[in-house]
Amino acid sequence: MTPEDLNGLTTPQTPAVHPSGGRVAYVQSTIETDEDRYHRTIWVGDASESMQFTGGPGDSSPKWSPEGSRLAFLRLVDEVPQLAVIMADGGEAEVVTDFDLGVKSFEWSPDGSTLAAAAITYVGEWTGLSDDERERKPRRVTEVPYRFDNRDWLHDRKIHIWLVDPAGSGDPRCLTPGDDRDETLPAWHPDGGSVVFLSDLRTDRSLDFGASVMSVGVETGARTELVPHGEWVLARYSPEGRLHLLGDPETEWPALTTLWRLDPDQLTPLTSHLDRSSASLAIGEPYIEFGNGLAYVMHEDAGMGGVAAVHADGTVDHIVTGPEVVSGVSIAAGVMAYVSKTTTDPGTLFLVSEDGEGEAVMHSSELDLIEPQHFTTISEGFEIDVWVYLPSGEAEVPVLLNIHGGPASQYGFGFLDEFQVYAAAGYGVVACNPRGSSGRGETFVKAVTHDGWGVVDVADVNAALDAALERNPRLDPERMGIMGGSYGGFLTSWVIGRDHRWKSAVVERGLLSFNSFAGTSDIGGSFPRYYSGADHGDPDAEEIWSEKSPLTQAMATTTPTLVLHAENDFRCPIEQAERYFMALLKAGVETEFVRFPGEGHEMSRSGKPRHRVERFNAILDWHDRHLR
Repeated sequence: MTPEDLNGLTTPQTPAVHPSGGRVAYVQSTIETDEDRYHRTIWVGDASESMQFTGGPGDSSPKWSPEGSRLAFLRLVDEVPQLAVIMADGGEAEVVTDFDLGVKSFEWSPDGSTLAAAAITYVGEWTGLSDDERERKPRRVTEVPYRFDNRDWLHDRKIHIWLVDPAGSGDPRCLTPGDDRDETLPAWHPDGGSVVFLSDLRTDRSLDFGASVMSVGVETGARTELVPHGEWVLARYSPEGRLHLLGDPETEWPALTTLWRLDPDQLTPLTSHLDRSSASLAIGEPYIEFGNGLAYVMHEDAGMGGVAAVHADGTVDHIVTGPEVVSGVSIAAGVMAYVSKTTTDPGTLFLVSEDGEGEAVMHSSELDLIEPQHFTTISEGFEIDVWVYLPSGEAEVPVLLNIHGGPASQYGFGFLDEFQVYAAAGYGVVACNPRGSSGRGETFVKAVTHDGWGVVDVADVNAALDAALERNPRLDPERMGIMGGSYGGFLTSWVIGRDHRWKSAVVERGLLSFNSFAGTSDIGGSFPRYYSGADHGDPDAEEIWSEKSPLTQAMATTTPTLVLHAENDFRCPIEQAERYFMALLKAGVETEFVRFPGEGHEMSRSGKPRHRVERFNAILDWHDRHLR
């Protein structure tokens, strides 16, 4: 796979099984570098054939009405996602909303008469202004985060739950009015009388995250807190009216995201005993699906992302077990649809019947991809997963050690264009999940906090690299590069400030100085406390943050280092890279700084296609100069 192979890459996404179980709607997404866009249309099909159902180019999130006569979805209108509805037998779709900043998510009411939509609108003095005036006007902020990565500004807008007529008649009705908080991820009670959603009720919510689970009466507008504040990410009712939640009652990250049920007198944990997460940003959007009296959730485990069926007593049946990564699960009438990704498959959509028989509905574009080696090694008593991608042939090759972000994320058995591109370019790619990664339980994911930061993770990536070199004589230990993004950018810069065997490095969108990150990042109010152990206001916070920041050791760096960053990154703001680049120059290190305009923290995964190609070419050019 080359960088140019991104152009035309087509993958299935977000399936929705028809209530009859006979067919599935899904998104077909194609990367178009010439148009610099992702062309997304909705298709409907089964194992025998599929047909294009909407015209695109920006259609997503299909959901059938309960009786199956209509399909609602999101359509980009002037680059803003609005709700659209099309009849199940085809025809022209009708856009039924016109919100200022669009719709984030939506759900059909049980009787199909109404759509509950989480929509974004301007509030207060920002309502009704022209775009030019909004750009010009000074911004008065009173809390953080006032901006958020991939969401832009926050202080001038709010997310509320609106009731929308799917026929497009009348104006939407705001079910949760107010200018002081967001309400997200609506879901209906089976009786249609109320909608559950997430919202942060605290007055001091500025400096931490989490949400309460709320309910609002459709007729009365009365709100009720169903579950107190916690690290909740999703809430859904079973057909019997039992509320299920994904998250954790505690808010101290990192933590496992598991399935819970709200019983009359308590919150009942259903998957906590597995010591694995039931949702993961490394794999995709969280989901809770119901069928046959069971709740279906994701099961993350050592690089895999499967599907687990959870019984009422917490017994778990593992339905899809890998080695693969599953996303986009939908269940109806005893039929399950899901997208499966493997290391050599960008995505296949499967339709699985009650008897477990599965058939492919859509395959991704075919590419000539490399199957990696997977093995585990032991580091300080912990089992570490390692993957090695080798180019074809027998010749010795230079090494690229890749470090993932998070750190509560994971590499695994899913498709990653990064590894395929670097291996096809002639590099031996080594990737691993050191302590701090998700997928191996609570002790593992918390190991990198406080005194473990920059210590146990370094031990583990070194152990993984040593094991890979020992197993693969083709990997040249004299020509090694190291690279990573976000937390991976931190660990890359941290390592090269102490270990000078590396001949090339790429530090991308990194956390490089806790001291400034604490005040400029959209998560700066909490992340430094979670991982460094020091918080704003602590008398020794600045000293601790400095000790745990690669910027402090930049002057000791000798490895030629490419610094990559997006200018609209609010997670690790670009000042992190600017300060680090200056320090490298002062240290006399061979370095370059590549800045990508108009992009955020997720550029490498979902940024503009041309930028993604240009980023690959910049990385390959840098490593070629120093490792060939």
